[in-house]
Amino acid sequence: MKKYLFSAIAILSSLYVEVATASILPVFRNPDGHTNWQYVANTASSLLITLLSITAITLFFSRRETRRSNAELNEIKRELELRVKERTATLDESNRLLKETNQLLEGEVAKHRQTSERLAISETYMKNVLDSMPLMLIGLDKDGNVTQWNKKAREIAGSLAEEAMGKNLWDIYPIISVSYEQVCEALENNSILTMRHSQRGQYHYEITIYPLQGQIETGAVILVDDVTHQVLSENKLIQRDKMSSMGELASSMAHDINNPLQLMSRDIEEAQQELSASGQLAEPYVTKVQHVLNDAHENLRHAGAIVTNLLEFAKHNDDLKQASSLPDVMDHTIELAENILSTPTGLKFTDVIIERDYEQGLPLIPCYVSELQQVFLSLFRHSLYALSQRAPRAAGEERGDVAYRIKVQIQKFYDAMWIKISHNGLGLSSEEQQEIFEPFFNNDQDRSDDAGKRLSFSHFIITEHHQGQMAVTSDVDVGSTFHMQLQLK
Repeated sequence: MKKYLFSAIAILSSLYVEVATASILPVFRNPDGHTNWQYVANTASSLLITLLSITAITLFFSRRETRRSNAELNEIKRELELRVKERTATLDESNRLLKETNQLLEGEVAKHRQTSERLAISETYMKNVLDSMPLMLIGLDKDGNVTQWNKKAREIAGSLAEEAMGKNLWDIYPIISVSYEQVCEALENNSILTMRHSQRGQYHYEITIYPLQGQIETGAVILVDDVTHQVLSENKLIQRDKMSSMGELASSMAHDINNPLQLMSRDIEEAQQELSASGQLAEPYVTKVQHVLNDAHENLRHAGAIVTNLLEFAKHNDDLKQASSLPDVMDHTIELAENILSTPTGLKFTDVIIERDYEQGLPLIPCYVSELQQVFLSLFRHSLYALSQRAPRAAGEERGDVAYRIKVQIQKFYDAMWIKISHNGLGLSSEEQQEIFEPFFNNDQDRSDDAGKRLSFSHFIITEHHQGQMAVTSDVDVGSTFHMQLQLK
């Protein structure tokens, strides 16, 4: 519409200009050719009024259009403001919900952090508990891979937990005395499997396999408990009771044997006196009988010495230890052995070369003299037996040292006395070395001389009564050496 209004105004304006220049238009002229200015003025006024009317109408319509546009703009503004308010309210609600969600998340994070800390503390506590256990603990899954590995397992197997976790147990510790089949047996039967693994005189282990059921994945726990000290302590108690019983038995037997020995000795002395007083028998016969009686009396004296040693061993040591010289005790025992020791093969202790190696200036040591004499005498008896069992050399074979020898060494080392008794007779096998200090041990061979080879009494006296140490090293073809350590204080 504005376009048409402006076009009309333009046309009227051009007409008005034409009127203003009426001299140009012939219509505004009189017949005489002069311009009719009255007519021009009226025409111009009409045109001006028309132009003003058109302008007024144009302004009216323009204003109405402006009002309508303003109303539309206000409506749009109102709608926009309403939308902004709605969006603002929605945003505020979203912010509020977001804050609440953030608060809930912060609370959950705090709880999770607290739970994680408690879980870490619990895991650390359980790890410390497992590491503090004096036994070996290994956790396994159903495939035999390690899931738990405590400190004792690291010490025994020599593998760190980081190296063992997730790996097959028998790959990292192949010498373990538990098989994968035993673990599978415990899992299949859902029962605890217990076994014992031991090496006589060296170690004793109790092994328990616990199946784990009701877990996401099945598995087992292996506990290996080193009960060596417990078993040895129990054996010592049993041995002590047996020793006490044998001591009482030895004392009773010694007294029972000593009485007839004394009667026999007295009868022999009376027979010797009667034989000397009688002059009816020929001198050669008397001399022969006297010789037989002297031998019998000497054998009775040897038997009496054996009974005396048996009584001294069976006797309880209620007295205090006495400070004594070990070389003197050893020399006295050697003299006693020369009087009483011999073997069924005819080898006597006097046939053996005794080599003494005593360190000079040895201090006195507190001990039970009679018990140490019993120990040394038992070792000499064992050595004499080993010498008698030595295999003879074949003809033409390199003979080497064919003499029977026993070497005795006594030395001081720091705060202890060391005693070594060696012989060049038949040595001990590995099994015999493990069993020689064990009482009442029987093997498959029935040997009547087995009691003479065992040294459980001697080991008991050294280790229990004197709190010392006793061991043996041996080679079957070279001989044996017995080592004893006694503390000076």
